[in-house]
Amino acid sequence: MNTPQSTDHSSPKKVTKQRIRLLEQSAAVSGQFSDVLENHLNWEEFGSWCKNATTRDVEQALASRKKTLFDFAALISEAAKPYLMEMITQSERLTMQRFGNTVSLFAPLYLSNTCANECTYCGFSMSNAIKRLTLSAEQIDCEIAAIKSKGFDSILLVTGETNKVSMPYFEKVLPQFKPAFSQLSMEVQPLESSDYKRLQSLGLDAVLVYQETYRRQTYLEHHLRGNKSNFNYRLDAPDRIGQAGIHKIGLGVLLGLDDWRIDSVMMAAHLRHLQKRYWRSRFSVAFPRIRPCEGGIQPKSVISDKELIQLMTAWRLFDADVEMSLSTRESAEFRKHAIRFGVTTMSAESKTQPGGYAEDAKEALEQFEISDDRSVYDVSNMIRQQGREVVWKDWDPALR
Repeated sequence: MNTPQSTDHSSPKKVTKQRIRLLEQSAAVSGQFSDVLENHLNWEEFGSWCKNATTRDVEQALASRKKTLFDFAALISEAAKPYLMEMITQSERLTMQRFGNTVSLFAPLYLSNTCANECTYCGFSMSNAIKRLTLSAEQIDCEIAAIKSKGFDSILLVTGETNKVSMPYFEKVLPQFKPAFSQLSMEVQPLESSDYKRLQSLGLDAVLVYQETYRRQTYLEHHLRGNKSNFNYRLDAPDRIGQAGIHKIGLGVLLGLDDWRIDSVMMAAHLRHLQKRYWRSRFSVAFPRIRPCEGGIQPKSVISDKELIQLMTAWRLFDADVEMSLSTRESAEFRKHAIRFGVTTMSAESKTQPGGYAEDAKEALEQFEISDDRSVYDVSNMIRQQGREVVWKDWDPALR
């Protein structure tokens, strides 16, 4: 899910009339997740699992050594709420066993807020009358210097989705980053497998592509124009990433765009599909909630803080190996306690516009409003106060 951001807190100026131009939809691809979703998964059935789960289902799920999709649905259901403390305890134990006493920090860098998509929830939508900026090589050098001065060794490159900022641009700028950072991730428009392979040769380690929602009808209602309106092409991007042999693949949905419980079960099914096919890759999941300054829409299903804790712990119980990331969308107080819920990776002191880390670049539109604006120094201290160690270097490419 492209999640670019920035510092201009004024409301985006929306064009009053929107023309819906959906692209021709790609067909499901045999063996990829679009085929699985179309022919083997049922939204209503997953909804029934969540709605009708009983305390017995929850207790069986908690006792099961290897969790199924049905177990996961039970753990995020209403019936599981009385078991939250037990879920937290198990989640913390599993996280410590698998990831140790550590939390990794990374910095998101927004290379461009130019976008050719029209998405109802996003401040970067093409109809928003905002200043557009794509960083030059010189501006990127300034950003790298500013980010490195804060201690970061892991960076996430983010852009809007447009042909103007695509493979030729990525091929040009990636060599600037790799000498400075041990971990290089991207969250950009979906690409072809050959493109991911090319970027891997330039130092790319991880790719995040968030589906937003797995319900096709809802997806098309919120993605009105541009390449992002092609549901299946985005859905199969993680398959193409895996085929390219990328080290880590990131998944996520925009919680609240549709029923957050059903979308989460769908994402769990997506994870299992990818793990079976691309077992050499690592995987991560994220938990973005609809926030203010994203176009003004209201969540279809609100997920409370307590329910988000329940969801996060359920993910850890479902998969002890999956990495779990929490961004500065969430409050400082929530993030302080989230370490106990299974989180392994956090962003810190995020600057949410192109050029935001350099002092001379301060005008742009934020895609979502940041809640935790503490310095990386303060976030690091918070992590240590919670009894964890800060990890700046996620992994060494020599281990590839």
